[in-house]
Amino acid sequence: MLTTNVGLQIPAGLSFEDWERAGRQLSGLVNSSSWWLGDWLVYGKDHYTDRYERGLRAAGLQYQTLRNYAWVARRFDLSRRRATLSFQHHAELASLPVGEQEEWLDRAEQMKWTTKQLRTALRVAHGGGARGAAQVEEKRRIAVPGSRVQWWHAAAERAGVEFEQWVLATLDNAAKEALDDARDQAAELSELSA
Repeated sequence: MLTTNVGLQIPAGLSFEDWERAGRQLSGLVNSSSWWLGDWLVYGKDHYTDRYERGLRAAGLQYQTLRNYAWVARRFDLSRRRATLSFQHHAELASLPVGEQEEWLDRAEQMKWTTKQLRTALRVAHGGGARGAAQVEEKRRIAVPGSRVQWWHAAAERAGVEFEQWVLATLDNAAKEALDDARDQAAELSELSA
């Protein structure tokens, strides 16, 4: 394959395995280039303060994009970056304190989360979903066959969220749907009887 500034020239008859390998390599380059640009910007800001703006223009990318790359690169020293996770995974965690970043990076690696799954788990953990863990009012026990619990665990893992958070979100969604349906039926009956 030949890369150019405007595209990729792919030879005719390329095997699936070679095509797949090229995709992995290209994806790795895209992910790495975000880190490279971020590190380049941090270095420029630290060493060429007076000429930094000129360097930014030379890169030819959007200013905000470059600022984001630099911000994430500053928040994660080279030694803390996880090669198994994308730049975007790190960007999702950049605003957190270092200890929390490490915990979430560990989880994302162990669970093999996509960026979207990590974002969802963060939102749920920080109270953006399922009413937040801090609002637990009381605990109740219900008998559930083990096969269902295993099935639910698999669904929660697939969604990229903790089991209890998944259960709460799923039950909240089901309750909302049932109550909305009941309200709609009551409104229809009221209109018919009027």
